[in-house]
Amino acid sequence: MRRPRKTTMALTSVGAVLLASAAVATAVPAGAAAAGCSVDYAVSSQWQGGFGANVTITNLGDAISGWTLTWSYGAGQTVTQAWNATVTQSGAAVTAKNVSYNGGIATNGTASFGFNGSWTSSNPAPTSFALNGVTCTGDTDPTTPPTDPPPTDPTTPPPSGPADITVNSATRYQTVDGFGAAQSIWGSAWSTAETQTLVGMGANQLGLSIVRTGLSPVSSEWATHVNSLKTAKASGSNVKILASPWTAPAAWKTNNSRVNGGKLRTDYYDDYANHLNSYVQYMRGQGVTIDVTSVQNEPDWHPDYDSMDWSGTELRNFVRDQGARVQNTRLMVAEAVNLNYNFTDPTLNDTTARNNIGYIGGHLYGTEDAGRLRPYNLAAQYNKPVWMTEWNLHAADGGGSNIWGNPANTAVWNETLDDIMRTVHRSMEANWSAYIWWYGKRYYSFIGDGESAYGTVAGAPLKRGYAFSQYAKYVRPGYQRVALTKSSKASPLEVTAYQGGGKVTLVILNRSNSAVNNAVVQAPQNVTAAEHYLTSLNANAASQPTSVNGGQATINVPARSISTLVFTL
Repeated sequence: MRRPRKTTMALTSVGAVLLASAAVATAVPAGAAAAGCSVDYAVSSQWQGGFGANVTITNLGDAISGWTLTWSYGAGQTVTQAWNATVTQSGAAVTAKNVSYNGGIATNGTASFGFNGSWTSSNPAPTSFALNGVTCTGDTDPTTPPTDPPPTDPTTPPPSGPADITVNSATRYQTVDGFGAAQSIWGSAWSTAETQTLVGMGANQLGLSIVRTGLSPVSSEWATHVNSLKTAKASGSNVKILASPWTAPAAWKTNNSRVNGGKLRTDYYDDYANHLNSYVQYMRGQGVTIDVTSVQNEPDWHPDYDSMDWSGTELRNFVRDQGARVQNTRLMVAEAVNLNYNFTDPTLNDTTARNNIGYIGGHLYGTEDAGRLRPYNLAAQYNKPVWMTEWNLHAADGGGSNIWGNPANTAVWNETLDDIMRTVHRSMEANWSAYIWWYGKRYYSFIGDGESAYGTVAGAPLKRGYAFSQYAKYVRPGYQRVALTKSSKASPLEVTAYQGGGKVTLVILNRSNSAVNNAVVQAPQNVTAAEHYLTSLNANAASQPTSVNGGQATINVPARSISTLVFTL
């Protein structure tokens, strides 16, 4: 076992205190260190070109409420990242300051922090420290030999400081299909520019990777969204299209109406399958692949607008007997209001019906209260990805209709962070593969609709859109969710991690009222770069500073924020 190099500095005489105090009299704060303060500087690990160090300050005296420790390096060492303190460097001079979250200051007047650094030909310990301008002097233990570099495995990151979030890519969960939103089901289509804003990957674009569109019972209406769907396919990256029907043609239903529910008559099951297939082939002829086709939107809800009522058994019978008629797409069952398993279990439990579908769908209305915002084990057993295909919430309207155009409105941000973003996080933890919001263009949504009463600009990204893009833009289709562990310091954070496309991506929610600064994130291997993007009340997917060392990055996570850290492997 290698013995860490340790240097202990202590005030040894009153004369030394007076001399040091006189030299920096104008810089000493009222709460200066008391006589007897000491500093332990220990090189805890060292490797070729780098090292980790831990520093403990004892006998802080009046400096408990705020301290600044300074020292100088004599061999060109450079601090690269720190934890439990803010550490800056100017030339050889290093300054460490306590931070508000630091738990290292105990009632006995002790503070501790750590950092990583780089070195070249040698790595001697500092010979003196000053605490709030008062110099501590002592023996540097010159007999301690330098620490030899440990043998390194090129596939293993060098030893470094303790991580607050550690990604474990050996444990893998669901493959992500994407994050998206719906077009207007009964209204006009998105414009080309609006579509590009929603699905594009450039600056001030939101990166949606799924577009949900309505499958009208009237074929003459199918052309409405062709151009926007073609734009989505061309402007995004691997964008998937989900087509959802609200009803069959009225003449095929038991109530002879498009609205108020009513069942599809069994003698029209084949016609309905042909209807779905005709839509898919029409779109295909227009250059638009319909990746997923739902059998029915909300079979358990029959309001006074387009709707159709099914039981789970009827859905099973339809996809079992007619599902193979719908070509060049994958069928989805059943988009029930709250992912009610009664509408999906019968299909999953029937071999023929199960083989005729590709996806399980469900909505989020009441799902969490029903205890179903969790892994759907039967779907996982048969390798059927679960998509959350609709949710809509804008209770913040009660704070004033024009608040949606104000990016600094607290009520809007709180609802976005605590409800929408939290449920995206929970859905990913539940092993669901997709999360699709309701309308992408609406005053309470991702881009504004221009309604003057609500204060939004048509086509302009809204705060909720920037927040959602923290998932959509950086967790791309085909990425796989992987495991992670957190330290106690990171416990307020809600984090999921993903790997794919040569990247490891973490989405981090901090819904607490305290920042988690200098959080150290450990990747599964050495990385070439790290990028950090943040949305909060005051920032919109804004790039944030981060430092990288081997397989680690250090980031600041502000209170009440959502951010994304992207490692490039």
